Amino acid sequence: MREIDVGIVRRTVARLCIEANTVLPDDVRAALAAAAETEESPYGRAVLAELVENADLARRTGMAMCQDTGMAVVFLTVGQDVRFTGGSLAEAVDAGVADGYREGFLRASVVSDPLLRTNTGDNTPAVLHVEIVPGDRAEVVVAPKGFGSENMSALRLLSPSEGVEGVKRFVLDTVSAAGPNPCPPVVIGIGLGGTMEKAALLAKRALLQPVGSRNPAPHLAALEAELLEAVNRLGIGPAGLGGRTTALALRIEAYPTHIASLPVALNMGCHATRHAAATL
Repeated sequence: MREIDVGIVRRTVARLCIEANTVLPDDVRAALAAAAETEESPYGRAVLAELVENADLARRTGMAMCQDTGMAVVFLTVGQDVRFTGGSLAEAVDAGVADGYREGFLRASVVSDPLLRTNTGDNTPAVLHVEIVPGDRAEVVVAPKGFGSENMSALRLLSPSEGVEGVKRFVLDTVSAAGPNPCPPVVIGIGLGGTMEKAALLAKRALLQPVGSRNPAPHLAALEAELLEAVNRLGIGPAGLGGRTTALALRIEAYPTHIASLPVALNMGCHATRHAAATL
């Protein structure tokens, strides 16, 4: 049994909150830069060049790359041979978010009640997902989720008879309806299977996959490529000004499901699909 003090978790979460908001992942930046070279629309090329410049300025100055610094989504993958000591793990995560958003001068965007709308003042609580796996290590991923893109996400429980064509219609209809609202070029996470909540979680986890990676299942990899091409044929383009680069990437995560349903969720990530990770 390996012990980890929750104070380490707190400090790690604080650091990752700042890092995720100021340092665009290398794969996302590289995809933006590559798209700027191939985009046919002059407006699209200009937008993409500005996004790359903005990301570089954020990294250099330590300032947030976007004014919407998101709601902190924290994924903890915990080895079953780890024991956390020194207090509550969930409280340490929230304390780390509060520390990071204060120290990084990041905007507090969380309200304590969805109807009464009182700002909590420190961007807490986080949305915490914990997965138990073999081993004696813990991985922490902080993924600040802006709501320009989150608001354009969607979930459907399709009939199994709708099959892959139903999935394709759902994805293209959702992206078309979103238009410029999620700040394209987007990264699209698709969750297939499980239950309603499992599909949504799969879609959000799919956003953490490297840009350009493919699902190891050949039929899902083929569907990813087909859907990405179809999305980019919609012509929404960077910032919604038209062009070929509506999405930088599309990744599918799948899970077994019930014979009576075909759950599918789409989680939209904006051009700044932010996340940062550390292993304890």
